[in-house]
Amino acid sequence: MMAQVAALIIFIAMFALVVTDKIERHYVTLGCALLTLLVVFGLCMHSPSIIMESLNLKSIIQADFWYQAGPSAPSVGINWETIFFIAGMMIMVEGMADSGFFRWLCMTIAKAVHYKPIPIFFTFMLMAAVLSMFIDSITVIMFLAAVTVELARLLKLNPVPLILAEIFCANLGGAATMCGDPPNIIIGTSLGYSFTDFLMNTGLMVLVALVAIIPFFYFSFRKEIKGQAVIPDHFPDPKEAITNQRAFVTSCVIFAFAVVLLVTHAQTHLTVSCIGTGIALITLITAGKRAKELLRRVDYKTLLFFIGLFVVVSGLEETGVLEVLADFIARVSGGNAMLVIIIIMWGSAFASAFIDNIPFAATMIPVIRTLSEVQGIDLTVLAWALSMGTDIGGNATPIGASANVVGTSIAARSGHPVGWGKYCKHMAPATVIVLVISTLIIWVRYF
Repeated sequence: MMAQVAALIIFIAMFALVVTDKIERHYVTLGCALLTLLVVFGLCMHSPSIIMESLNLKSIIQADFWYQAGPSAPSVGINWETIFFIAGMMIMVEGMADSGFFRWLCMTIAKAVHYKPIPIFFTFMLMAAVLSMFIDSITVIMFLAAVTVELARLLKLNPVPLILAEIFCANLGGAATMCGDPPNIIIGTSLGYSFTDFLMNTGLMVLVALVAIIPFFYFSFRKEIKGQAVIPDHFPDPKEAITNQRAFVTSCVIFAFAVVLLVTHAQTHLTVSCIGTGIALITLITAGKRAKELLRRVDYKTLLFFIGLFVVVSGLEETGVLEVLADFIARVSGGNAMLVIIIIMWGSAFASAFIDNIPFAATMIPVIRTLSEVQGIDLTVLAWALSMGTDIGGNATPIGASANVVGTSIAARSGHPVGWGKYCKHMAPATVIVLVISTLIIWVRYF
């Protein structure tokens, strides 16, 4: 009982500190992880074996960490497969950004539609969704929003409507694949789902939702988008965005190779940790002298955040707190499978609108696993509900996802601040639309 209370207090304190954002979040999770190891596993449980199990270092040297021919066993503690994969993708993306790939892509598409505001609006939304299927939505928005501001200045338009639509579509596109959003990476690696599994399930929901959302944003912003657009006399040449021709070609080839590996990893049995590590090594080798600079730019704080988070969540799992939560959901739902799905999806969405969806997703994975075992509900359906809830719910508020914060910050720096009222007026209804569509698809397809 003491271990459960201690684990719960540490977890609540971690969440509160992450939400208030007074201390850098990697310090918060690492500090709480240390408390979990010392207080919960050490003083309360007197179990050095659980400490080692939580650190999970032995998993890295096991064969199935790199090549997995059979079903994976549930892991407790630090999910090193997630850490290795995210680190590898970070290095690849830094290489692409360094060569000017993202700015070149944006300017090429803008030029292809002759810098007309409405076509730019549609194509940039689609580009945000497609890129976010393979690249972290934060990176996508960072470059896309910056180019949008530049184009808006050129066309004498307000960039806010375009940036808000891009943010939503980036988060939506990220929900379509295993590597598109951090919660999906955690869900996939923890429960053994492949890129194709996500694409055929959450990907279908995203596709249907995208068909509805693009017209929604058009009718929401059509007056502002049309505005008084002025076609510039001088069109920027997309080639000017390429800083290094050789590095640009190389980064394009590496990105295409990574996509092929991810799409086929269920057939090749290469794990995402193997793919991420391999892509990182290829990027660094081809970068030559630029390799040190790419390594310096990796977001190590996020990786440390994940490591600490996994340890804190393992405290809740090892002490049985998450089983209590699963039992509570089962009692509230009365054993009704569809009601459980609704609670998971809409509860996750509401929570993710105000708190970081990454720790929430990591916390809920053992819960849905327990619900599946006890209630006999298909675990995959619970996983898709959790994925859509955590990925889409964050769209509803300016602080719900990191991409939201990045995009609105870029808009504010360009002289176009986005308040909570303006943001929620358009993004909250769009979030509800996607959740309703996802709920209906799950009901029709799986029940």
